[in-house]
Amino acid sequence: MCVAAPGKIINIDGNTATIDYNGNITHANLGIVDAKVGDHVLVHAGLVIQVLPEDEAEYMSQLFKDLEGLGA
Repeated sequence: MCVAAPGKIINIDGNTATIDYNGNITHANLGIVDAKVGDHVLVHAGLVIQVLPEDEAEYMSQLFKDLEGLGA
């Protein structure tokens, strides 16, 4: 099973977005989504698949943190 993770776009260079996942930085392709710097997005398999409203992104980020805490 794959899970799309929420992150925030901190830079765009052409069709490549730099995504910040709470301090973990990676890159994703913007080929199918119209997004801008500062947008919260879902990324799956290196591709931005959805722009998220800020409140939904915050909710999902907290949910991921809570789930990480269950494994401790």
